[in-house]
Amino acid sequence: MHRRQLLNLILASATLALPFTVSATKIRNARLWRSNETLRLVFALSGPVQYKTFSLTAPERLIVDVNGAQLSGDFSHLVLADTVIRSIRFGHFGQGDTRIVLDLGVPVRTNSFLLPAQDGQGDRLVLDLISAAPQFSVAPDTKVPRETPADTKHLKRDIIVVVDPGHGGKDPGAVGAKGEREKDVVLSIAQLLAKRLKREKGFDVKLVRNDDFFVPLRKRVEIARMHKADMFISVHADAAPRLTASGASVYALSEGGATSATARFMAQRENGADLLGATSLLNLKDKDPMLAGVILDMSMNATIAASLQLGNTVLGCLEGITTLHQKRVEQAGFAVLKSPDVPSILVETGFMSNARDRQRLVTARHQQAVADGLFEGLQRYFQKNPPMNSYMAWQQAQQKVQV
Repeated sequence: MHRRQLLNLILASATLALPFTVSATKIRNARLWRSNETLRLVFALSGPVQYKTFSLTAPERLIVDVNGAQLSGDFSHLVLADTVIRSIRFGHFGQGDTRIVLDLGVPVRTNSFLLPAQDGQGDRLVLDLISAAPQFSVAPDTKVPRETPADTKHLKRDIIVVVDPGHGGKDPGAVGAKGEREKDVVLSIAQLLAKRLKREKGFDVKLVRNDDFFVPLRKRVEIARMHKADMFISVHADAAPRLTASGASVYALSEGGATSATARFMAQRENGADLLGATSLLNLKDKDPMLAGVILDMSMNATIAASLQLGNTVLGCLEGITTLHQKRVEQAGFAVLKSPDVPSILVETGFMSNARDRQRLVTARHQQAVADGLFEGLQRYFQKNPPMNSYMAWQQAQQKVQV
């Protein structure tokens, strides 16, 4: 009898313990993506988690505490060479929690967010590590030497352009009749534009994504503001309700309603794509109070006016490369354009739903031509509106002095 009671007690204990073991969320694996100064680390999860991050110095470390999760693998497969991460360590603490420690070579800025399970992909924890660029400053009593091109290059900042290839990852965007995907076309055009900008003195460029992964609309806006962008351009090649619709279009944000039915349709389609990630991501009130009060009522006329001017310049440069769907900049409530202080445009390079547009958009030659047209438009705009303290503004001031 005593043995039976002992056996029952052991079985009961095992039964009580089993749910905690089975239900614990697993950190299955991790993946890395590189994009200019940004390193994206994605942890694949078996279910939703709660987490927090914090940084330590001397030496530099980023700590990620994941509540109620256990690591089922390791990070030995990750290639950390030539990244800001020197090593990754982990350990279990508390009741089923996991601490992940990233040993860093340099200080970084961090953005993190959760993506819920959707379309065959499980929950994910995403960390974006952005290298902290050195800042140059002059003390109030320091005498600044006479400026010359040779010794003041580092004092004249680059114009920062953030290029956003639309869609990505689980969101393919528009899909052509033969399986051509918008996300691939616009990534190629964006990469070509980025290469062209990098070759031009006085410009710096950041890509929202440089590979095939999904970025929520809110994060695209945040990336532009995080980099203190002078301009944000989102590149698309969407579908239209009518198969006959063709040509390029440029869109800016609208304070009120859309300027046309097509503009309204495009905004609804692009804004809806973010719902694939999480329906709450379009609400900025949860994490950024400064944005929350501005985005819902875009009363910043100066920013929208600059966006319209930029859009008109870009549209004019595209006119000689492809047909235009509209010869004016359209406006609608695109979520990805809702940055309160960064002039932002969305460029539809053509329609994947149109056979002729699609055939051209998938060719390397046309993609390069579109990228060159976008670059020319950006360059012309900034030549007329050089940002304060930029190399281009200094260069123009020098030319006036010489004249």
